[in-house]
Amino acid sequence: MPSEPRSEPSQSGFDDEPHYHGHRERLRERFRGAGAGALSDYELLEMVLFRAIQRRDVKPLAKSLIGKFGSFAEVVHAPDARLREVVGLGEAAITEIKLIAAAASRVAKGQLKARTMLSSWSDLIDYCRTAMAFADKEQFRVLFLDKRNQLISDELQQVGTVDHTPVYPREVIKRALELSATAIILVHNHPSGDPTPSSADIQMTKAIVDIAAPLGIVVHDHIIVGKNGHASLKGLKLI
Repeated sequence: MPSEPRSEPSQSGFDDEPHYHGHRERLRERFRGAGAGALSDYELLEMVLFRAIQRRDVKPLAKSLIGKFGSFAEVVHAPDARLREVVGLGEAAITEIKLIAAAASRVAKGQLKARTMLSSWSDLIDYCRTAMAFADKEQFRVLFLDKRNQLISDELQQVGTVDHTPVYPREVIKRALELSATAIILVHNHPSGDPTPSSADIQMTKAIVDIAAPLGIVVHDHIIVGKNGHASLKGLKLI
């Protein structure tokens, strides 16, 4: 009886090997039985890619992505343009990857809105890091709070370059007045990964505090996030 013809390698260079069917099911079983903690970063990424790339072994691609960007978190937060540089990664797979980033941000924000902002510092930091820590450009956002410290609005105010974001203190306070906010939390990221506040960060924060105080608006904190951690200007006694 003639053997079945072997499938040709895909254009991306990855073979359509039949062994991946069993591998996928074993990975799913391990995830169901032991949870995400039992999987390495590349294995978790494989599972993300399963739906978009159904007829190919995605382990080499997942390992390539982790090698290029460094970690699961850095892959899902990588800019679309850089993901498109990876051989074998099409638009459907990029959409699946970005869906994970969007879901993580939405979950973190939901946990934050379920309680007062200042009652769960860990949830606040988790949300800020999820939303911004892996961005490749500086972003400046403001969390506007009511008198019970409940979130009124979370707004991305500015997007800058890799090391600078223009911030206009009067515009921040103007928006707080429009929303009837009585307190704000400032947040921005350092794409370098180091969250240490710069002198410009400190000066800008003090300028906002000086404008806000006479209007009865409290600046609770300015949080800086990066891949290597976070910094609180209030915690550092810089405001």
